[in-house]
This record gives sequence, C-alpha cells and structure tokens, in this order.
Amino acid sequence: MQAVIDYLKQNQARFVGELCDYIRFPSVSAQAQHRADLQACAEWVVNHCRQIGLEARVYPTPGHPIVVARTSSSVSNAPRRPRFVVYGHYDVQPPEPFDLWTSPPFEPRIEGRSLFGRGACDNKGQNLAHLKAVEAYLKTGTDLPCDLTFVIEGEEEVGSGSLAAFLREHQADLACEAVVISDTGMPSPKHPALTYALRGIAAFEILLHGPARDLHSGIFGGTVDNPAMALCQLLAKLRDKNGRVAVPGFYDDVQPLSAYERKEMARLPFKETEYRKLLGVPKLFGERGYTPIEQRSARPTFEINGLTSGYQGEGSKTIIPAWARAKITARLVPNQDPARIARLVQRHLKSLCPPTVKLEVQVTRGADPYLVSPTGPQAQAALRALKAAFGFDPVLLREGGSIPIVNDFKKCLRADSLMLGLALPDDNAHSPNEKFNLDCFAKGQLMSAFLWQELAAAKK
Repeated sequence: MQAVIDYLKQNQARFVGELCDYIRFPSVSAQAQHRADLQACAEWVVNHCRQIGLEARVYPTPGHPIVVARTSSSVSNAPRRPRFVVYGHYDVQPPEPFDLWTSPPFEPRIEGRSLFGRGACDNKGQNLAHLKAVEAYLKTGTDLPCDLTFVIEGEEEVGSGSLAAFLREHQADLACEAVVISDTGMPSPKHPALTYALRGIAAFEILLHGPARDLHSGIFGGTVDNPAMALCQLLAKLRDKNGRVAVPGFYDDVQPLSAYERKEMARLPFKETEYRKLLGVPKLFGERGYTPIEQRSARPTFEINGLTSGYQGEGSKTIIPAWARAKITARLVPNQDPARIARLVQRHLKSLCPPTVKLEVQVTRGADPYLVSPTGPQAQAALRALKAAFGFDPVLLREGGSIPIVNDFKKCLRADSLMLGLALPDDNAHSPNEKFNLDCFAKGQLMSAFLWQELAAAKK
C-alpha cells in the first residue's frame, strides 16, 4: 500500500491538471445544444480509463452515452474475487446565470486550495478521485484485492432516464457486492462522512379551476369563488402550527430514528446562528421535537415549490383568475411509499376542496427513500477507510435530498450503495461558482485506495 500512497502524493499536480481538462467539457445534459459535448466528454473518460490501465468502452443509449470501465481481471477467466461497482456521472447542471460567476464556468480556475468550475465537485472531481486511486494500484503493480467496474453516466442531472434499462440489460456483467458512490458531501474535512440514508420524493401539481375565463373583479367579485384564494386556504390546512403535515396517515409508516442514530447526528457540527445566516432567515422553523439536522434529513416534509395564478405583469389588472396552480413535493423517509403518500394526499385534498371550484391533481413523479444499515460490515469498512484517509473519526449522515439511482442499483443488482461524498457545504453544487476543495480531492483518492482493502477484507 505504501507504493500506492506515494504514487498518489507524487502525482497530485498532474491529477489536478487532468481534472481541469475534464471540467472544460460543457457537458450540460439538460441542453440539447451540448449533445456533442456530452459525447466528447464520454470519449475523454473512456480514453482516460484506458490510459490508466482499465478496459473501457462507450455504450450508446436513447439519451447520452454511458461509460463502463473495468479492471482486467473482472473480464478474464481468473478466479472470482469480490466485485464492486463505482458509480459517477460526467454530465453537469446548466451554468446559468453566467453573470454570477466570478470566472467562466468551463474555464477552470484555482484559488488557494479550491478549483472553480461547473462540475468540479458535482461530479467530475469526485468520480475522478476513484479513478486516480485505481491508477495508483495499476501503475505501481500493487495487487488490487477486488475487481472493480466503473459506471459513469451522462444523464444524472436530468433524472438518469437511460440508466435503469441499462442496468437491467447488463445485470449479469455488473453483478457486485456493493456500489460505491461519491456524489454526496461531508460537513467539513474534519468530519468525513458516510451517507447511509436518503429521502424519497412524491411530487404533485394541484390545479383549481374556477370560472371559465378571467372575470372583471368589480362586476363579478363577490358572487364567485376566487381560485387563488381557495388554493391558498386549502394549502394552509396541510401543515399545523407544530410543523407536522396534516394529511391523515402521512406518518403511519415512518421508521423512527434509533437512539444510536440520534446520538450520531448529535456529533455533527451545527451552529444555529451560522445556519440561519447561511439561509438568510430571521428564525428557523421545523417539526417540533426534532433538531434542525433531524428535520432536514430524517423527517418527511411537505413543501410548496411554486404558486401561480392570475395576472403577473407590470401594474394591476383587476380580475378574478380562472385558475390557480401549485407545485408540491413531499420528501419521504424510510419506510414511506411514494404511491401510498400520493393516494393519501389526493384523498385529503378532495376532502378539503370547496364545491365552488374544481380540483385537479397530477402526480408528476415519485422515488423511494433509501436506507442501508450503518452498522453492517460494508458500512463499517467504509468508515475505517474514511478515518485512514482523513485522519478524523467519520460521521454518519442522512441526506435530505433524493438520489433515485440508488434504488435502481438495489432493484437491478441487489446491491447496497455506500455513499462517500467528498463535497463541502460551500462547494456550490448546482450554483454559480461551483468549486471543489483540492485537499478533499487528494484525500478522496486515499480513501478510495484504502476502501478496496477494507471492503475486500470485510467480505471474507
């Protein structure tokens, strides 16, 4: 292992330069004009994998290509060893608004120990860290104690539309003991983290229809219900003063936090004043009886994402609008079922809707929550690798967001995902001036190098 560690230390400058090359591709999956850029980026990844000693190819999909790279023993007739899949994505979020960037988003800039550029932390820097660890093994002739397959896709930022079908088609080739994902984060370099749970999601659009057309509010006002007012009154009944969702049955299947989990969450660094300052709010609000960390990661929510109705232009227009619309997302926790939550919400909305307007509810998407035991042998192996690389006791995280692909891995490959994020809270993923901490990049490579030793030993 010392040869691997030395190789990583000696080649950091080159690794950073290669990450800059990776970032220069404007691989924006949401924008059709970048389709050729995504293809070019996928080909760069394949060529890079081949240069470091992996067998790699590009797989076309109905969307953007998927790159698969393997250690050579995983495609030979050698005795079967423990196998793991490393997942990442080469596509990035749209960089707009450009005027809020200090430097062009696809022209990497280093300032101190930060590398700025779209995709730096989400997810190019994080998946490249794993590739560099494997390079260190292969280039130094150090025995890699397991077989690895990298799956790096180009549609994560638009919902991974092609991935599930790809996993089903290549299920046998991708069989593994676990999936390793570095597409999350950690609280600080002194708090490396294993994310062991994700919230799921159920998304809705609520539409209230009123009069057949917009009406003059002076001539007709007072004789018909206003859909915008009715929608606001309806939505106000969906949350109580204690921050609990007021949909009957909403909490029935919620798996409560264990004493161990609450103790681990209490270890996380958190200062309410700094958190309020970061968010720009005068006071926090959340479900009574839970800490802010628990509220934002381990409890379900019901949020209004958008409201629209009537005239939105300059000046006034005295109307009763014909309709009002709201976009809603509920974040779900283990063991909540998105389909069941959708039925409960629809039923409750119908019971609340007044007869003066017509209700229409559309369920737009859903994703299951995810949970892997933080005390299992693979999770414990990951925690040991984190400590060896970062030099600090790692923490356990529940992520408040949703990563639907982990459920695809579970369903298709019957493998749990170990989420070992390297991004910091201020790395601005999805925002202008996205960056990646170069110390996290380097220590992430060490973590990956230690991880394969730990996981292979845990399998025995």
